[in-house]
Amino acid sequence: MILTIPKGYQSALKLKETEKAIKFVKDFFQQNLSSELRLRRVTAPLFVMQGTGINDDLNGIERAVSFPVKEFGDAKAEVVHSLAKWKRMMLGKYDIPAGYGLYTDMNAIRADEELTNLHSMYVDQWDWEASITKEQRSLDFLVKMVKKIYNVLLRTEFMVYEHYPAIKPVLPEEITFIHTEDLEKMYPELTPFERESEVAKKFGAVFIIGIGGKLPLSGERHDGRAPDYDDWTTDTIDGKKGLNGDIILWNPILERAFEVSSMGVRVDKAALKRQLVEAGQEERESLMWHQMLLNDQMPLSIGGGIGQSRICMFFLQKAHIGEVQASIWPDKMIEECTANGITLI
Repeated sequence: MILTIPKGYQSALKLKETEKAIKFVKDFFQQNLSSELRLRRVTAPLFVMQGTGINDDLNGIERAVSFPVKEFGDAKAEVVHSLAKWKRMMLGKYDIPAGYGLYTDMNAIRADEELTNLHSMYVDQWDWEASITKEQRSLDFLVKMVKKIYNVLLRTEFMVYEHYPAIKPVLPEEITFIHTEDLEKMYPELTPFERESEVAKKFGAVFIIGIGGKLPLSGERHDGRAPDYDDWTTDTIDGKKGLNGDIILWNPILERAFEVSSMGVRVDKAALKRQLVEAGQEERESLMWHQMLLNDQMPLSIGGGIGQSRICMFFLQKAHIGEVQASIWPDKMIEECTANGITLI
């Protein structure tokens, strides 16, 4: 458990107002996201069968919550970590052409999560995926999509201010793009998270490109990525690699970097093979999902996840994610939050 108490923190909204504001933010954001990216809403599963390769591996170390299914001879199903790979299958199933996509409400349980102001065992996000052409598997197209999402963030922030004038806008007009390799050169003595905080504080909003591969100076990764959804090995410009990244905002309440979205161009067959080898997971090629991709049964795509509670927490300027979602917390955290004016739902 790690808890940060902002000095002199006082929420601009009481509990009843907060509940209304949560609905407003979620409704406004998803409607605008759908329109901006041309996405249709679909229904998503809470769990999938184990051993199919459909579930998201995240960093490859988190355990999925699983349970035996009586009707399937006690074969195990597992609660999704995210729908990164499931969405791509659905693009093919719904025969969605390039330039259009889908989004859904994703709910997950991440039992291995370290509980902090930003991290809960309950995860809720908008998972989205769009079909693209071969020519759109590029850094330029990734940048274009990030800017579209950032425009939705700006519109949402303004509408929150219109409805709740006590909550002042803090985002810059434009988002800054920087590669993990350049970030490492700028702050070689800092950890990846410390680098994120420094650059987020400097620019207000950044998209950090190329997350998953080893960095040239340290030989370490900026952050982990599963090898079979985002493409973090394709060459782009100046010898750099990666067609993925994170949208990071500067959070003035907690005074730290604040990730709201992870996204990227998805692997094609060549990138999948490269990344499975680099991750030492070549055996995954035999799984159902991977075989579908290798046999051209899924479209090329770009996609990501956008945290619903994260968005609400940021725009309502809350100090703890438990102020905008119902979850469970250690007694000590609840006591400390209550004593410092942080009302957990």
